[in-house]
Amino acid sequence: MATDDSLATGQRSLGDPAFDYPLRPPLTSGCPRTGTAEVAYPVEVDYAYDKVDPDALFAPVRARGGLERWAPLLPPLLAPGLGEGATPLVELEPGVYVKDESRNPTWSHKDRLNRCTTSAAVGAGAPGIAVASSGNHGASAAAYAARAGLPCVVFTGPDAPPAVDSFLNAYGAVVLPVPWEARWPLLRQVVERLGLHPVSNLTPTHTGHAYGPEGYKTVAYEIFQDVGVPSAVFVPTGYGELLFGVWKGFAELHRLGLADRVPRIFACESAASGALHRAIADGLPAARVPVGPSAAYSIASPVSGYRGVLAVRASGGRALTLDDRQLLDAQAELARSGLWAELSAAAGLAGLRSLGERAPRPDEGPVVCVSTSSGFKDKGMGSRRTAPIAPTWEEVERRLRAARIGG
Repeated sequence: MATDDSLATGQRSLGDPAFDYPLRPPLTSGCPRTGTAEVAYPVEVDYAYDKVDPDALFAPVRARGGLERWAPLLPPLLAPGLGEGATPLVELEPGVYVKDESRNPTWSHKDRLNRCTTSAAVGAGAPGIAVASSGNHGASAAAYAARAGLPCVVFTGPDAPPAVDSFLNAYGAVVLPVPWEARWPLLRQVVERLGLHPVSNLTPTHTGHAYGPEGYKTVAYEIFQDVGVPSAVFVPTGYGELLFGVWKGFAELHRLGLADRVPRIFACESAASGALHRAIADGLPAARVPVGPSAAYSIASPVSGYRGVLAVRASGGRALTLDDRQLLDAQAELARSGLWAELSAAAGLAGLRSLGERAPRPDEGPVVCVSTSSGFKDKGMGSRRTAPIAPTWEEVERRLRAARIGG
């Protein structure tokens, strides 16, 4: 499909669907009529659903990879892609699947989002993009900006993982490590003073980019293509954009008559924060919480957004909180099956395991756990070193016996 096949018609407020706006410019600060000083309500992209050909949407394609095949249900893809998407669904055990997003071009799910956000920057004629991130988002944004020929400014924290720092510099981004609390004010100044297009959040509670979560819908399309509608999807959750995208993708398939239902969507957060869990428990559209110590830096978020609340409530799902021990156990389980995931990325499987006997039953249908990124992205990855051994059979045999190899 050509990248100009988009059926996007405009932007609609999630705070009040009665309020809609033109497709451009993207409302990166949310709905101006429903937001307050305390809470920002995002907008979503709306489409001419009556013009979508469901049969053509899932027609066989010669080449897999790239969001182009889903162009009718995405904002205009004006920036060139990198073959994002089409990631494998790996069966961990009968009825339990892992959607391995580490197979994307920069090894995380963020590539789906940044194909759409960088396209928005191209459509807006922006001189470049700006992002605040010390992880997957920054690495992905830098790659897609490079692909589109745009400068990219990345505000990172002082302790960015070595692999992420290498990504950023390899793509030619301007990398600016600053204290955590300074990232957002500086990002806003770059946007306001230099006109760079923001692909990170600009509001007190999370709004994020209007187009970004649309790219995440393709996760749902691919799951549906492989196993139909699962009984539940477990999603690592920080701000909740991926969570919302997966829910919206299945909701669209139901609206188009392709799916008979929408699966339950489970948010899987770090117990060190749990902002979405707090918002749902307190009946709020979003929440701010203190963040405790955790190695799961990608999902230890001090703030949530309304997208996550909407996805969990509309699907009949839940927001789960997980401690680092549960995450480490899930990470080890994935590794034993040949999947090396970032600690935060293991939250989907950890969420499923945390339910124990309350987990969805096999007769209810398959369960999908999204794994968002590669183990290379962990902060402690660079400190993992295997000690050398003396080049003798005795030392080799000792190591093998310790590993219970050879009796």
